[in-house]
Amino acid sequence: MQEYVRTGQSTAGISAEEMDVGLRAHMNKVYGTMSVGMLITFAAAWALSNLAVSATPTEYQIGANEYLTGLGVALYASPLKWVVMFAPLAFVFGFSAMINKMSAATAQVVFYVFAAVMGVSLSSIFLVFTGYSIAQVFLITAIAFAGLSIWGYTTKKDISGWGSFLIMGVIGLIVASIVNIFIGSPAIMFAVSALGVLIFAGLTAYDTQKIKNDYIQMAFAGDQEWLGKSAIMGALNLYLDFINMFIFLLQLFGNRE
Repeated sequence: MQEYVRTGQSTAGISAEEMDVGLRAHMNKVYGTMSVGMLITFAAAWALSNLAVSATPTEYQIGANEYLTGLGVALYASPLKWVVMFAPLAFVFGFSAMINKMSAATAQVVFYVFAAVMGVSLSSIFLVFTGYSIAQVFLITAIAFAGLSIWGYTTKKDISGWGSFLIMGVIGLIVASIVNIFIGSPAIMFAVSALGVLIFAGLTAYDTQKIKNDYIQMAFAGDQEWLGKSAIMGALNLYLDFINMFIFLLQLFGNRE
């Protein structure tokens, strides 16, 4: 398919120029949807962290003149914290399983709802790390993500074989992270964070190439509904790559309050 695009031949009535235009529009939708999801996530996280902390003294002091409000206690110091922590993971599995039964428009709305849920889960980073540190690591992540995604899009090397190894790595990270919740080992946390950066860096390039190749393969069918949902799933995958790489880099290099 990629050779077809380069040589300008025509198949099933689609010219190389039409394919290029369609691919650019598809990728723009992927990155646009992902970017909106990112904005929703960080807006929700920042807003909720401000509601969870006040200067009014309570029994839960977390810093100089900083105390958890009733909402903060519920989110971070009660059993509800486990729901907040694992809700995004459950949401991803449910969304992936149900997307074939959704319209593209519904899938996009669900993705934005998921982004807000992720924001709730990530709100604690504003209590743990300095604002400057969060902004600095976010910028580093954005630069690294852009470079990796561009490479994944432009490389002629087939990296589809990376998929199974990277997914196994993600499963290993999830298991190790859950175990370390109860162990609390700094060494395990460091190892998980370092490996996590590498794994999600690889997934960024892999997912970008997969999104491109999936479009090229399916564009000939002309199924716009499928392509619409494919863009949403592509945005979800790249969104998760970015968020996870950001969190692991923050754990490695972030300055704590």
